[in-house]
Amino acid sequence: MGGMPDNDEGSADISELILQAHESFRRAFVDLWDLREVGDPVALAAAWQPLADELELHARAEETIFYPVLLHHGSDDAPAETIDAIGDHNEIRDAITTASGTQPGSGAWWDAVYECRKANDDHLGEEERDVIPDFRAHTDPASRRRLGAQWLTFHAQHHSARGLSDDIDPQDYVVDNS
Repeated sequence: MGGMPDNDEGSADISELILQAHESFRRAFVDLWDLREVGDPVALAAAWQPLADELELHARAEETIFYPVLLHHGSDDAPAETIDAIGDHNEIRDAITTASGTQPGSGAWWDAVYECRKANDDHLGEEERDVIPDFRAHTDPASRRRLGAQWLTFHAQHHSARGLSDDIDPQDYVVDNS
């Protein structure tokens, strides 16, 4: 793939940015769980909404920047990995939507947040175990830095992610982006 010269160290590798976001999500869910005992709906909403927004933004950024490149340059497993990832993103979005329709701190809200956490944990594990290694094996560092710059720009342009993400048909996504 084309891109910046290999000696350009000024941009972050997209795979590193994705992994940093994953760690941030894990910490945010732990912090949210720590608020269970407090039970204050305002505090819960204040902790949840930024996390929900970042999860939506992350999913759309992956769908816009990361997965199309994986489909073109990844292994023979890339289409199946992508279908699975888009399905995971849909589960995460659906749980966020369910949580947004309930009172923070209620049983239904915690159920939706828990479903989001489970879907997210599964997704992060699959990406870290299968997808990112495939991507890194089939893309050069300069391309990953170029994509990292696109990732950062996308995040800056869409810092308020509400409404950014809608469910996507995984099969159609692969066809449209292959």
